[in-house]
Amino acid sequence: MTLPDTGDGRATGGAVRPPTWRTWCPGLDNDNLTLRDVLATLPAAPPTAIPWIVRLFENPRGWLRLHGAVDLRDHDMIHVLLGRGLLGQDEAFVIGFTMGSTKAVSWLERMFFKLVVSQVYPHPYRISWRTLAAYDLGLEAGREMAAANLHIRLGEEMLDLPLGEIRNRLGIDGRRLRGFYARERMALPGTAASLRLPVDEIEPVDRRPPRATAA
Repeated sequence: MTLPDTGDGRATGGAVRPPTWRTWCPGLDNDNLTLRDVLATLPAAPPTAIPWIVRLFENPRGWLRLHGAVDLRDHDMIHVLLGRGLLGQDEAFVIGFTMGSTKAVSWLERMFFKLVVSQVYPHPYRISWRTLAAYDLGLEAGREMAAANLHIRLGEEMLDLPLGEIRNRLGIDGRRLRGFYARERMALPGTAASLRLPVDEIEPVDRRPPRATAA
């Protein structure tokens, strides 16, 4: 979670500004970098800046915490591990993946969260209903991958490990992620978050049943 600012991250007077919350996006081509190094580039907000209603549902100590509720530091780690930025669409996928990794989210909890985040959360934390297509894909990815209970498996001891090693250890498959990101780009075409997704040349999984052919 981050706070908005007015910077755009563009070069000025020959110098490049540090990335802002709008432009920061670690991607997946960083297996050799440590988690600490990439986290150091994240323009994060302090925990006290997060509205109480967001902490109510997403903080592990929140009164109405949902499956996968995680503290801010670990949430930022998950952004890095999934290669996602800090826009609303990125947040939607990251939250969905974290919840899905618990393998315990019911249809009712899924719909409840979508209503809360699209109708109750204040700006800039509110996520539009259309953009929640990314949340649904994140939830699906978290359920299907080997990653389990991601919200309780992160720790300070991982900070100085290469991201590739951490992803392997946690069951986060970069190739499969790229497949989900290709589907996300098709579901939400032209958005800032979609245009920078690390899809490479991986084709999305076709969920349609095969057509019958004539004998």
